[in-house]
Amino acid sequence: MSYMIRSAIAGALAVGLCASSAAFAADEGNWLVRARATYVDFSNNNSDNVLGADVAAQSKWIPEVDVTYFFTQNIATELVLSVPQKHNISLGGDKIGSLQELPPHLMVQYHLPMGDFKPYAGVGINYTRFWNVDILGGAVDVKRYSWGPSLQLGVDYKIAPQWYLNADIKYTWMNTDVYLGGNTVAKLNLDPWIMSIGVGYRF
Repeated sequence: MSYMIRSAIAGALAVGLCASSAAFAADEGNWLVRARATYVDFSNNNSDNVLGADVAAQSKWIPEVDVTYFFTQNIATELVLSVPQKHNISLGGDKIGSLQELPPHLMVQYHLPMGDFKPYAGVGINYTRFWNVDILGGAVDVKRYSWGPSLQLGVDYKIAPQWYLNADIKYTWMNTDVYLGGNTVAKLNLDPWIMSIGVGYRF
């Protein structure tokens, strides 16, 4: 499923990047608020550990809201927000517990107005907070936060005055240490592809 979603969003971005250029509408406003459905596809690159098996987190769909402020027609900043999410944790394919996380992003973007298609690229930072960790009955814990960079490509397509459809894909470096008896025994390298579709309103 994640491959099909990734391919569809990449196709939408490619169409946006190839659209013909047109003048920027200066009266659209500085704020753009979007609601998106987002699939968080964890890479789970966790082969380097002393547990003898891979530690993995559950990929899933989540709701997302983001707020973008345009400083100029090309330069903007975006705050990406969600709600706390519970993810199952597995070891060698078997569920061993769960944890909750909240991963806000702050992005700086370059937008290229091209008529109704408005592609953009962004770079930013992610802070993820982990809590309610329940792994192997409390025997296993994780570091409760992660900082990491994030890269982004997206496109907004104008469907009506002030209204847009949006497709967006981000890759985020996200990891946390796994502790057993107070000792680090593995690193949970989540490193998700974050793929979103949604609708936005600019004012």
